[in-house]
Amino acid sequence: MKRVPVESSMIASVGYDEAKHILEIEFNTGRVYRYADVPPEVYRGLMEAESHGRYFLAHIRDVYAYWPVR
Repeated sequence: MKRVPVESSMIASVGYDEAKHILEIEFNTGRVYRYADVPPEVYRGLMEAESHGRYFLAHIRDVYAYWPVR
C-alpha cells in the first residue's frame, strides 16, 4: 500500500485502501499497522486534522481492529 508522509510527532506516513477500507499507519518508531473497516470519512478526518496524532488517539486507536505489518 502506498503511504504519504505527514507532519506529525507521532505518525510518519498514512495509506488507505478505499476499496477494502484498510488504513495503514507508519509511526515515527518505524512500526507499521493496518486498521480494518475504517470508513473513508475517518481517513479524510485523519488527513485533514490539525494534529494527526491527536485525531488518531481520539478516533482510531482502540476503535478499529488492527495488526502489525512486517
